[in-house]
Amino acid sequence: MRSLLIEDDAKSGAYIASSLREIGHVVDHLENGRDGLLQATVGDYDVLIVDRMLPELDGLALVRTLRGARILTPILFLTAMDGVNDRVEGLNAGADDYLAKPFSFAELSARISALARRPCLREEVSVLTVGDLQMDLIRRIVTRAGQPIDLQRREFVLLEHLMRTAGRVQTRTMLLEAVWDIQFDPQTNVVESHVSRLRSKIDRPYGTEMIRTVRGAGYVLQPGGR
Repeated sequence: MRSLLIEDDAKSGAYIASSLREIGHVVDHLENGRDGLLQATVGDYDVLIVDRMLPELDGLALVRTLRGARILTPILFLTAMDGVNDRVEGLNAGADDYLAKPFSFAELSARISALARRPCLREEVSVLTVGDLQMDLIRRIVTRAGQPIDLQRREFVLLEHLMRTAGRVQTRTMLLEAVWDIQFDPQTNVVESHVSRLRSKIDRPYGTEMIRTVRGAGYVLQPGGR
């Protein structure tokens, strides 16, 4: 399951993101409402977990904007605003569920699973495609131009993240969090070495670059390296 967490408290956000990854989620975590709105608009998510009190754009305005744009991704408010009127306001804004802090992670996980079971949700994508690169998530098979590519487990996870975020720059920090679940900079070249190995398998044999380095920013996967 792919989740977007919009939570401005760094400690709480890191805990929630890490706990969700432990149960198999791919999690993007942003700390302000404006960036969260942009990411929710362009990203492909199964659920959005949104705080009410966010800098730059509050949670209510964020949710109303998404619903006004006909973005129907399930939304769960996770917030310290726990009054009856707060809950009513949040649900009327377009949220599908509302959970007050402090909370039990077991309950948060159960509520997210319940949202995922709703028949209005889109079916989970089982095959990712970017240009002539294809990844079958069920059979764990990667091909480019119809040719199979053998990847190690961590290489597969890294490529899956890059394909799910194709066209969007992924910083070193984003990759450490999403692929290795590391919330700090370990001062190693683990990202660089894995990207280099991926390039040796999906780029160099085919003569066209898909994984591109954006100097001073990170990496981006694009068809044909455009």
